[in-house]
Amino acid sequence: MRQDIGTAGPRWYARGLNNGAIFGATYHGVARLPRACSYAIGHAGTWLAYHLMRDGTDGLIANLGVVRPEASPEELRRLALLTYRSYARDTIDFIRGLSMTPEQIAAHVTAYDAGIFDELLHEGRGIILAGGHFGNWELGGVALRQLRGFPLAVVGRPEASAAVGVIRRRMRDSLGIDTIVIGQMLDTALQIRRVLGQNGLVAMLMDRHLGRDRVDVTFFGRPTGFLRSPAAIACLSGAPMLPTYLIREPNGRFAAVCGRPIRVDPARPADEAIRDATQAFASDLEARIRAHPQFWYQFYRYWESPRG
Repeated sequence: MRQDIGTAGPRWYARGLNNGAIFGATYHGVARLPRACSYAIGHAGTWLAYHLMRDGTDGLIANLGVVRPEASPEELRRLALLTYRSYARDTIDFIRGLSMTPEQIAAHVTAYDAGIFDELLHEGRGIILAGGHFGNWELGGVALRQLRGFPLAVVGRPEASAAVGVIRRRMRDSLGIDTIVIGQMLDTALQIRRVLGQNGLVAMLMDRHLGRDRVDVTFFGRPTGFLRSPAAIACLSGAPMLPTYLIREPNGRFAAVCGRPIRVDPARPADEAIRDATQAFASDLEARIRAHPQFWYQFYRYWESPRG
């Protein structure tokens, strides 16, 4: 699983919502303030972000124009502002979830099918949780850990802001969630195999490729680079890939939603099997985004990013 951080694509978050000062202030503020107060501050702050972060806003509007080609310019602008606000609320709820009891977490997750996890874990190969930058993926990890106690590792690239990386790791460590940083550790693949070998869960976001860790799929009718390594690891380990999302409902609670398990057949040519499995996930994610475009968090021109 070869990685090349130097060609990982744009790092919008280093200059915007996910820099150390803003994320740190959000973390400490949310931990002390009532939920409604945090939402109100986030509502005002994202209005400023929408108007001041022109590159991020223009990127959102361009991406949403692909997702919703029938929408008017005014509709796309409203949807972009809603995306900022959805991101802020999801961040607030993730931080608040860190201090919730399992009973409180369960009250916030209105739909959760534990049966699919039990069925797949019965095979003894672990599960690769395939996700995208869609919905509240961080809170989803908290919910799985709190409600079922599954061994869980989150795999991701290094944060552009070292301060953000430290805070996020501390958040996960507080619940016993492992963090595997791509590109920092030469034994990344071995760490992932270790978790799967313990019949645990490994969570990976697939809708941004990382340098040469890339496979091209069709996504919203366009050639798009997705992360190759989840399907490659599934091919080598026999672990199923399970599309998994935590989606906010109109009442403010969340639905934990899973797609159909994706199997990578090791008997087929590897490149072909990996591409088809990744395409299956891309198609599942596309359907979710079409239904809820405001929950897809790509604050740059997604289809114009460097082709690593």
